[in-house]
Amino acid sequence: MLHNSLSKKLLTSVLSVYFLLTFVVTCGQVFAEYLNTKNYIRDELQTLQKTFSGSLTRAIWELNTDQSITIAEGLIAIPMVEGIIVRDDSGEVISQLGRSLDIRELYSQQLVQDASIIEDTPSGLFGYTFPLIFEFSGRATQVGDVTLFSSRDVVVSRIIVSIYLLVGNAMIKTAFLILLFLLAFRKHLTHPLNQLTEQIESLELDDLEGTRINLDSNEKNELNVMAQSFNNMINKVVEYRNKLEHTQKELLKSNEKLDQQNLQLEQEVARKTSNLSQAMMDLQQQKYELEKQKLNLTEEIELRRHTEQELLTKQSEMQRYVDELNLAQERLLGSEKMAALGGLVAGITHDINTPVGIGVTATSFLQERLDAIEHAYKEKTLSPKALEEFIKDAKQSTELLTSNLARASELVASFKQIAVDQASEAVRTINFKEYLGEVIRSLHPKIKKTQHQVDVNCPDNLVLNLPAGAISQIFTNLIMNSLIHGFEGVEKGTITIDVSENDGLVDINYRDNGRGVDAEQLDKLFDPFFTTKRDQGGSGLGTHITFNLVKQTLGGEIEVSSEPGQGLQYRITIPKDLPKPMQMFN
Repeated sequence: MLHNSLSKKLLTSVLSVYFLLTFVVTCGQVFAEYLNTKNYIRDELQTLQKTFSGSLTRAIWELNTDQSITIAEGLIAIPMVEGIIVRDDSGEVISQLGRSLDIRELYSQQLVQDASIIEDTPSGLFGYTFPLIFEFSGRATQVGDVTLFSSRDVVVSRIIVSIYLLVGNAMIKTAFLILLFLLAFRKHLTHPLNQLTEQIESLELDDLEGTRINLDSNEKNELNVMAQSFNNMINKVVEYRNKLEHTQKELLKSNEKLDQQNLQLEQEVARKTSNLSQAMMDLQQQKYELEKQKLNLTEEIELRRHTEQELLTKQSEMQRYVDELNLAQERLLGSEKMAALGGLVAGITHDINTPVGIGVTATSFLQERLDAIEHAYKEKTLSPKALEEFIKDAKQSTELLTSNLARASELVASFKQIAVDQASEAVRTINFKEYLGEVIRSLHPKIKKTQHQVDVNCPDNLVLNLPAGAISQIFTNLIMNSLIHGFEGVEKGTITIDVSENDGLVDINYRDNGRGVDAEQLDKLFDPFFTTKRDQGGSGLGTHITFNLVKQTLGGEIEVSSEPGQGLQYRITIPKDLPKPMQMFN
């Protein structure tokens, strides 16, 4: 009896593959249904932004906390919303309902700037967060943000019926297929194989002609072909047995002839052996010569290995020198940046002293006049004319104080923004024309000592989303280079900055009417440490920093052209909005 039936193995293999395929497909359908439902819930969460953000933004803007909490409670009542977090513009939580994540781990007390998806977490929560922007008088102000949470439980509750249908359908199809395979295998494979096996086991070697196989089935399948092949084999065995007897007789005759051939072969072998001995001697001589060449090659390889090791040692030393040079260059760039910031501080401090000094003088004068009028009042010698003169002096003093304090405030505001921007690489939205004005005001202490002037031609509504510190440092370096190098020996120079917008790009044409540079200096203008003022303390990093800021930080292009006596011209092209990978890098 067979212990390992071929039909059972075949049936088991087919059904195993089918079970595995059915299981994988069903799991894939369930997973796809889960993902589709989850994406649908995310889309609904984003739709809620359009529905409730307006009313919630106005409530927070108007400091109506009760209405904000009521709107949050209305959102949490929606079945797909598991939790909600509402924060104001300071990052403080106004309302936190339902299931949610730790607010500090999510935001680190910073407001969300752009709408984003919160991916799955170990707790099963996912969600959608978006800022609340209030527009008033054409200005957009962020008043807070909102985070909506949903969970895997919501997704599973929506697809549980579909899961039951998919699993039930797979089980019904599997049961029907098992029954169909059992009947088909029993009829077409198991029964014919048993019949074939029984007839083969009854084979008699002494009576091969009477042991041919006959099957009940007349179908032209593989088993009938096997039976026919077996019968053909029996016929060939009978034929080969007859030929074998004839061949044995021929073999006896061949053995006699073989003995004669062996004798002749021994004689031929002796002759060949003599020739082979001579060949072996020649091969021994060639082996000696090859060993000698091998020794020479070994010495040459050892010499090359030693040379290669020395080259690797030199290479490592050169790499260390390059690393040290790169570190020194980074330190010099940082020193140049801090030196520029220090110059800005010194200049703005001197410029602020003038309005502050005038304010102190006006205050002292006003205090003296106030003491005099008070003394006259106490002595009862105060006349209407003296009072009118005091009021007139007081108005002049207060007007003088107001104008000079406003001037000082404007200088401090410009200095604060420019200083913060130069110390930071954060991306922010700026009005390009207004920001250029702030940069030029911060350089006023340097410009006012000369008769030079700066003309800016820029659209009023050009708005950029870039690192403001890079913009500030680029124009600071360009203007200072024109003042120090370009206008050397020039009594009254002009710097012209033309700005235009072209298909998402900003074209900047910066030019001065100074001395210019020759072709040799122009080729080295962007090289680090190249300066014509080395003996006067120049570092040669200003134009190099400008080149790196335009190319690397802003992702733009910069070109320069000049002729001696014709001034210097920079053509700069930068994007209005910093590309996403560069924003992530910054």
